Amino acid sequence: MSVYESDDDSVSEFERLESTLPDHLKRSASSLLEAISNTNLNSSPSTTPAPRENHFQSSWLDSGIPSSRTPSRHHHHHHQHHKKTQHNQLIQKLSRSENGRESSPIPLPRPKFNEEIHKPAMNTKQSSTGVLWVTERANEYGFDNGNPEWANLGQGAPEHGDTVPGSFKRPTSIPIPDHSKEYAPTAGIKELREAVANYYNETYRQDQPSKYTYKNVCIVPGGRAGLTRIASIISDCYLSFFLPDYTAYAEMLSLFKNFSPIPVPLNEVDNYEIHLEIIKNELIRGVSALLTSNPRNPTGKCMKPRQLEKLHRLCRERCLLIMDEFYSHYYYDDNCSGSSISSAKYVQDVNKDPVLILNGLTKAFRLPGWRICWILGPEDYINALSSAGSFLDGGSNSPFQYAAIDFLKPPKVREEMMALQAHFKMKRDYIIERLSKMGFDFSNGKIPNSTFYLWLNLSHLPAKLSNCLGFFHECLHEKVIVVPGFFFLINPQNLSSLEDVIWYNYVRISYGPELHQLVKGMDGIERILYRFGCLPYDLPSSST
Repeated sequence: MSVYESDDDSVSEFERLESTLPDHLKRSASSLLEAISNTNLNSSPSTTPAPRENHFQSSWLDSGIPSSRTPSRHHHHHHQHHKKTQHNQLIQKLSRSENGRESSPIPLPRPKFNEEIHKPAMNTKQSSTGVLWVTERANEYGFDNGNPEWANLGQGAPEHGDTVPGSFKRPTSIPIPDHSKEYAPTAGIKELREAVANYYNETYRQDQPSKYTYKNVCIVPGGRAGLTRIASIISDCYLSFFLPDYTAYAEMLSLFKNFSPIPVPLNEVDNYEIHLEIIKNELIRGVSALLTSNPRNPTGKCMKPRQLEKLHRLCRERCLLIMDEFYSHYYYDDNCSGSSISSAKYVQDVNKDPVLILNGLTKAFRLPGWRICWILGPEDYINALSSAGSFLDGGSNSPFQYAAIDFLKPPKVREEMMALQAHFKMKRDYIIERLSKMGFDFSNGKIPNSTFYLWLNLSHLPAKLSNCLGFFHECLHEKVIVVPGFFFLINPQNLSSLEDVIWYNYVRISYGPELHQLVKGMDGIERILYRFGCLPYDLPSSST
């Protein structure tokens, strides 16, 4: 294979990554190639690392150099020749002078894209969520779950083994009593619903006269199923949600037509804080339902208790609050005491306040495969959610529901969460220390106080690395998985006005995996930065 063919494969490989993206995200690769085309166009290819420079800031847009997509009128007759020459230079710059590799070999098996295949009655515009997309792409590069060579820092699940000091042993078997072989009620078995209600009363509502009962609890087969049930029972309203947020919201908000979703982008300058003034403005324009994760995925931020209390006071009797609290126990502001944060503490009347709370065994109890989750709310909402389950998902696994009852005893939960918080805070501090040494900035409140995610800003990195798809592409060659930031643009109605808030300069990094995977992932990112000439220190010879 010639050098040209090898380099051509490098760009083709990157462009194929782009071709798998949803339409509104496909600007990434074209922007990257255009940015490279407008910098050092006439320089000859070099094998030396690229200087520290960010080609994705506005300066290249104003350079006056015509791009391959918008050629100058004065040079129109040279366009075809210029385009071919430019493409050759892009190939060499992308695969050789930028990343230090001779080429980026095509992964085997190659991705299978055939636009001509006819798929009767299938919605071919439905796209994968962010985590699923990155996993599909990584599989094309040889990744599979359990492969020790890979560091999956894209996963949205915590480590699930007996690896957390002080944590109870994960079950290796569960009893299957005869009565559990029947269908469970679509709202869940009464015993588990009572256990959930009791846990919330003991933990958050000891000083409140209004208490949850089993009638305020609906057991659902996973968080997505819970969100889908909620989406099916709300109607004739504007529903606001904030950006960035959980990628699976996009599918839920786009499939159902019984309400109008309204995206509300948050500001990068204040670390994506949800200010109550924003919510006031949403209520003024007629919003009567509000969806948010708290603590927030992907930023790792959490509303303070005082903010939550004011939020409930503001929305009580005016707006349905849908509070996704799956990371409520990954909370590090209370010295890893096992405490957590929940809207349940600020509900005055459990049957009047329009508040739906989602949580489950998935994250806090590190049992994502069990698919046992719950929704708390007023009885009328719970009855409607139960009815929706009869035609949407049929209800949760019955034996696992019975096995989950014992987990929810409040003293046991507190002990478990103390172990969980200490362990995950240690992992958070480890990757922040490693990334800080590599030149990433965590000053001015940028350290997350909850979840197990980092919302990592790439904008200071050179050229390809400052683009989340370019960074993701390089990580694949180091057997590291991250989630490109543009997947957290939840744009169910494909609003063109949202294009400017796509986060091309961010990736989400998960510290959910075990520590040895985090070490491997940080080592891989370190090698990438070294190849691009933007690591503030030298690597040992064995690492290069």
